[in-house]
Amino acid sequence: MGGEAAEPGGAAAMDDLDREILNEIQWKFPLAARPYDELAKRFGVGAEEVKSRLARLKRTGVLRQLSAIFDTRRLGYKSSLVAMDVEPGMLERVAAMVNGHPGVSHNYERNHRFNLWFTLAVPPGSDLESELAKFGGAPGIRAVRMLPTLRLFKIGVKLDMVGGKKSEVAPTEEAKGAGAGGRFDPSEEDREFVRQLQKDLEVTDRPFLAAARSLGMSEERVFEKLRRYEEIGVMRRYAAILRHRDAGFTANGMIVWKVPEGRIEEVGRKLGSFPQVSHCYQRPVYPDWPYNVFSMIHCRSEGEAVEMAETIRGHVGVDEYRILFSAREFKKTRVEYFVEHRFEPRIPAAP
Repeated sequence: MGGEAAEPGGAAAMDDLDREILNEIQWKFPLAARPYDELAKRFGVGAEEVKSRLARLKRTGVLRQLSAIFDTRRLGYKSSLVAMDVEPGMLERVAAMVNGHPGVSHNYERNHRFNLWFTLAVPPGSDLESELAKFGGAPGIRAVRMLPTLRLFKIGVKLDMVGGKKSEVAPTEEAKGAGAGGRFDPSEEDREFVRQLQKDLEVTDRPFLAAARSLGMSEERVFEKLRRYEEIGVMRRYAAILRHRDAGFTANGMIVWKVPEGRIEEVGRKLGSFPQVSHCYQRPVYPDWPYNVFSMIHCRSEGEAVEMAETIRGHVGVDEYRILFSAREFKKTRVEYFVEHRFEPRIPAAP
């Protein structure tokens, strides 16, 4: 993914204030000319201390990005989760080829016959199936299953960084899906705005100033436009994205459920109401893949995830499920909207 290597530290080096700040900015970052001053007031410390802490959390790898989080579909993109069955000896080379696609944001090895899982997004005017077909003839790929979202029940990661005790595993939240709203056809001005605001925010006194100047507008106008995007669902939120493993959440578990057709809506909504579930979708089934509802959890250990999944099972009343843990992370970034380049697949040479 590029960038400087993270310095040693991570979850073990954080103190309580680090964790409290991260909890706050994962969901809502101040849209203000001097946002770090606003955070400083909130936590009763100086702005320089807040900036110093956030700069360190970036260097250590815990804080991956501070930016606008846009809704892929509202920008006109098409996307899908993809599962591949890859010969184990070819897995790293196929993963490297997949990573070369600009629309691939997440790519993991998971503990299943379908051992390579990634998300693929393509811009307006592009064909998702055609882009995926570019991978088809690569050596080592035995099967490909396209798993687009049929229904979205919840999306939004927030890792609970505060406190050591476990939260109750129960459906206590009102599930929130993607933003609603009418058709959004981005103009070139909208596209340039997205290009600027999807960039990682710098830790400086007035971090939005560079984007505002580039766009030829005031900082306040930038904030007004961001708030409007949020109202109409084009932006999900402006917030921090953490690196799960560096933050101490090493068990990334995808729980897949075989739900009776007549219960999908009920079960999906209930799964989405668990605070511990970050994503929940209905996806298509295949003869060799019977699981139609997907939910993501992020835990500090696989044992905790197994226990959590069993508790959730008791609440939703679905007995057929399994957890696919990520064994390796090959790529994790955000889709860069409106900056695509043509992709031609290339399998790297054997080492």
